[in-house]
Amino acid sequence: MAGVTRLTADVPWPRLDHFLVARLEGLSRTRIQHLIKAGMVRVDGETVYKTREPLAGGEQIQVDQPAPEEAAHLAPEDIPLDVLYEDDQIIVLNKPAGLVTHPGSGVHRGTLVNGLIGRYKHLSERNSCLRPGIVHRLDKDTSGVMVVARTGAAHLHLARQFERREVQKTYLALVWGAPPDTGKLETNLVRDPHNRLAFRASKSHGRPAVTAYRALEHFHGFTLLEVRPRTGRTHQIRVHLAHLGYPVFGDALYRGVRPSANIAPELRDVAARLRQVLHRQALHAFSLAFTHPATKETMTFEAPLPDDFKAALALLRQEPRA
Repeated sequence: MAGVTRLTADVPWPRLDHFLVARLEGLSRTRIQHLIKAGMVRVDGETVYKTREPLAGGEQIQVDQPAPEEAAHLAPEDIPLDVLYEDDQIIVLNKPAGLVTHPGSGVHRGTLVNGLIGRYKHLSERNSCLRPGIVHRLDKDTSGVMVVARTGAAHLHLARQFERREVQKTYLALVWGAPPDTGKLETNLVRDPHNRLAFRASKSHGRPAVTAYRALEHFHGFTLLEVRPRTGRTHQIRVHLAHLGYPVFGDALYRGVRPSANIAPELRDVAARLRQVLHRQALHAFSLAFTHPATKETMTFEAPLPDDFKAALALLRQEPRA
C-alpha cells in the first residue's frame, strides 16, 4: 500500500502505534513503528517520531507511504542556497521566503530538498527518500535559519533535541496592533474543522503549545515582536498571535492581510504601502541554538532579516507615531 492515508483519532489512545495497528490493515506493528521513526507520520500536521505518543482524541493523523518509484521524482536542482555553516555532520542555512522545504502534496521540484541534493552528495536518510536531511521545517513564506542533518546519527541527535524542547528558537514577527510588552500563551492546537490547511487554539483538545514574546519596537498600528516558541507545533506562532488578536502582518491564513472594518483610515493606507514591499507573512526565524551532534558544543546561528522585511520596517519608521 502506497500513498497518503488520513485518519481521525475519534477517541483517546495510549499510543500512536497501537492506534495505527488497529486502523491500518495489512501493516504490521514493526512496519508502522518504522514509518513513525522515519518521519512518515504526522499528527495535526506535525511530524511525530515517538511510537508511544499518546492521543487525546480528535487528532488528524496522516501516514505517508511513498512508492519506491517516487524517489525518481526527487531530482537535484541548481537552487541557490544561503549556507551559514557546514561540516560533515550538519548544514545550517538561511531559507528564503517562498521556498517550500520538501516535496509533498504533488510538489516534487523547486524545493529546498531539491537544492540540497543538487549541492550535497550525502544527506541523512532517516526521514524518507523525499525528505533527506530534513529535521524540522519552516513554512513556505517564513524565512530564516534551519539546520539540516548530513548523517543518520546527526539526524537522530537533532530530532531528539527538538522533541525534548532543547532547541532554542527565536523569531521576529511584525504584527497588527499593540500587544502588551511581554506575554506568554499556553493553549492546545487543533486542526480547524472548517479549513484543513489551518489550525486553531483550544482549551481542551489537541496538542499543547507554548509561545512567549516581547515587544522590540512599537509603530502606529503595528509592533515588531521577538517570539520564542517553547514547543514546535505547525503554524504555532501564527495561530497564537492571531488568537491573541495581533495577527502576523500579511498572513492570509490567519487574518493578517486585511485590516478590520473599524481600523483608522490612515492605517489602511499604511497597510497598503506595506503590502507593496512585503508580499508574504512578516515572520522570520532569526536564530537557532542547539547542541552539535558530534562535538556536543552549543552552537547559535542567526539569519539576518531579508530585504523585504527590512523595507517594511523602514517604511513604518518613517510614519508618524500615534
